[in-house]
Amino acid sequence: MWQAAQDAEDITDMARHVYALMLAERDVVAVTGSRWEGRSLRYVRRLTAGDGSAATTTPPAGSVRTVPARLPAQDGAEAGDRAPVRLFAYDLAADDAAFAPEAALLAEAGARWALEARFALGGDDWAAFSLGVSRRQDAGSALPGRLLQLGEVLVAGNRRVLEHRAAERRRVEEAFLAEASLQMDASLDERETLERIARLAVPAVAEACVVHLCRPGGRLSPVASVHVAAAVQPWLRGVAADDPWLGEALRAAARRPEGTLITGEALGASAFGPRSEGPGREVRAVTISPLRARGKLLGTLTFVYHRPERDIVDLRVQDDLARRAALAIDTTSAYEQRRRNAEQLQRHLLPGKLPDWPGAELTAAYEVADDSLEVGGDFYDAVVRRDGGLALFVGDVCGRGAEAAALAGLARHTLRVLLEDKVPPGEALRRLNSVLTGQQTARFVTAFVAVLTPDGDGHTVEAASAGHPRPLLRRADGRVEEVRASGLLLGIVPETLYEPRTAVLEPGDALVMFTDGLSEARSADGTMFESLLPEAVRECCAGDGDAAAGLIARAAAFRALGDDDTAVLVARVAGGIVEETQ
Repeated sequence: MWQAAQDAEDITDMARHVYALMLAERDVVAVTGSRWEGRSLRYVRRLTAGDGSAATTTPPAGSVRTVPARLPAQDGAEAGDRAPVRLFAYDLAADDAAFAPEAALLAEAGARWALEARFALGGDDWAAFSLGVSRRQDAGSALPGRLLQLGEVLVAGNRRVLEHRAAERRRVEEAFLAEASLQMDASLDERETLERIARLAVPAVAEACVVHLCRPGGRLSPVASVHVAAAVQPWLRGVAADDPWLGEALRAAARRPEGTLITGEALGASAFGPRSEGPGREVRAVTISPLRARGKLLGTLTFVYHRPERDIVDLRVQDDLARRAALAIDTTSAYEQRRRNAEQLQRHLLPGKLPDWPGAELTAAYEVADDSLEVGGDFYDAVVRRDGGLALFVGDVCGRGAEAAALAGLARHTLRVLLEDKVPPGEALRRLNSVLTGQQTARFVTAFVAVLTPDGDGHTVEAASAGHPRPLLRRADGRVEEVRASGLLLGIVPETLYEPRTAVLEPGDALVMFTDGLSEARSADGTMFESLLPEAVRECCAGDGDAAAGLIARAAAFRALGDDDTAVLVARVAGGIVEETQ
């Protein structure tokens, strides 16, 4: 019997061995086994001696035994510790309601006297094992002791089963919570994170889940809801948004440190109560856990159950899930705010609109390649000078973050003012270098400046560079050339001079200026886009499309490594494109 208790997965498996052992006892005519939940009888199983016939039954409605819902602990034991096996004896000829319905079942089999072993199984779950004999003296002195021993074996075996189930449940819960964290942390998009929280909980935790977030004024607004039945989704969304009872329950639960379980009559006349219409009538329980992270109340996490109350996930697990969800929500909210701030700051580093200038078409594009949302230091601009010429420049501050953005803003606005005031490109870079070296920063800046001046049908280009990648000239016939201007980085050595270079743009020619995020984009094998850039410039600048955006797209499709921002500024001189030189 002890071996059976070690191998059994449920007390019902062990009970079968008990039936066989006790029916083998001399003078025993029948045995019964019953399972109880509080005062509610779940079933009674009877086996008789001789033919070994068995029958399982449940009592008529309202037929319950007057017994304690929880057996007392052993003398000297703490409440809730192992309950003892208790023995009772009954004269089946007497009308003893405390032994119904087993008394009638044993009497039908010919028994006139009965012994019962009663023991707790955990919580409100308990069981009784009884045997019936023809005469009181048939019970003898040994039979009660044997029945007590069998009861103790059942209790010990049941404890092992419960401990195994509890350990398995904890493993499942831990695995679920770990997977939930991975799912919630897999996205930094706020809306997607909220939907993931609701989806992963249904039906693993409950039949329905609703996430509410705090809005200005303390209002709780539903932001995600999922029901296991798609047809019930509209009803759930409506209840989550407009039900007064749920709104009050959410506010009350949000003030508590732990989750709240609402069942039975407490659901009352709410949309989840037994007197409600539609799917709400089938709701057995509602749980609400506050969403708190980093000392802030973010909202609530609500689960709706149609399953029996005994199958509801422990509130401890729900609160743990709510804490993880709150951290995920707070992280994505902070990321979203940071993204908006970075975008706003980045917009201030770039021109809102390029100027209209006769004789040249301007296009520009900018791509943020770093998903950390640190503001980059790339910048560009175009300004019409007071003498009617067009000044173009691109630049790049090393690194990312607030300091890089501040230097980029300083460099852009300084160059804009100088070039608008007709300062030549080399002199403009010299003055910018003086300003940056005065900042005493460890960061350096690269820049390229070009001034276009009409000259006959084309334009003369005066250019100067401060350590910046050389721009490319795309000729109307398809040839691609470098603008060979060079100079020392800005912000490193005071009083540096920048020597200008000149070039000529004929009708149909294009000047392509860019930052190193374009040329240094790398494929998976480490190849740099720089080797493909001339061909990309030849093709992207051949038609009437957005040449800058086309180059950005080419580099983005090529890039597998590298996370530098990219700025591209293209000036194409008006005029037709001739056939490419073969």
